Amino acid sequence: MGKELVSRWWNGVWGRLIRRDVWLAREMRWHVVARAGDSEIGKVLRWEFDTEDDARQMVQRLICADGSQWREMKGDAADQPPR
Repeated sequence: MGKELVSRWWNGVWGRLIRRDVWLAREMRWHVVARAGDSEIGKVLRWEFDTEDDARQMVQRLICADGSQWREMKGDAADQPPR
């Protein structure tokens, strides 16, 4: 069984260096994946949590640390996090 994508956020900025993405996924544990930059040169960070609440707190920390206008992605726009 693979990871289930629960939510995804994007800072709304198109740009190789300033774009930010955050994914919340669940398998046996909760996973938060954050990428700074685009899919070609971006740096990816990963965290694992035992509870959804802890994972969502990390998501909030990540999106609040950036002054951008973050938006939650829905449907086809909410693609899977980078591997």
